[in-house]
Amino acid sequence: MVCGREARGFGYVHRLRHDLYPHYGFCSMRCQQAGAEIARRSNGMIDKTARETQAIKDARPLFAEALTALGLMEHFFHRSAEDIDRLIEAAVTGYVESMQRQAGVKERHGTAFDDPIPF
Repeated sequence: MVCGREARGFGYVHRLRHDLYPHYGFCSMRCQQAGAEIARRSNGMIDKTARETQAIKDARPLFAEALTALGLMEHFFHRSAEDIDRLIEAAVTGYVESMQRQAGVKERHGTAFDDPIPF
C-alpha cells in the first residue's frame, strides 16, 4: 500500500518470488507502479521514503495552526502523531488525486467555491 487506501486487485511481489518477498496490494495501477518502483530500489520492501516521512512531519505545525485557528485543537490535542499523520496523508492524497483527475479535463467555469461540500 502506497497511498493508504484499501487494495483493489492490484498486486506486486518483488521478482515474483513469493517465498522471499511480501505481497503488496494496491488501490490502482498508478499506486502499483509507484510501489513496484519503490520495491525495486529497496530490495523488495515498500515503506515511506525519508522525504515522504519528513514532509508529513513538516506539515504537522501547519495542521496544528489550522486546527487552532478553527477552534478545533482541543479535539486533536491528545491524538497520537500516527493519527495526525493519517489525517495529513488523507488530505494530501485527496488533493493530489483530484489534481491528477482534473489534469485531463478542460478547466471548469465558475467560482472556486461553486460546488457543494460533500458532508
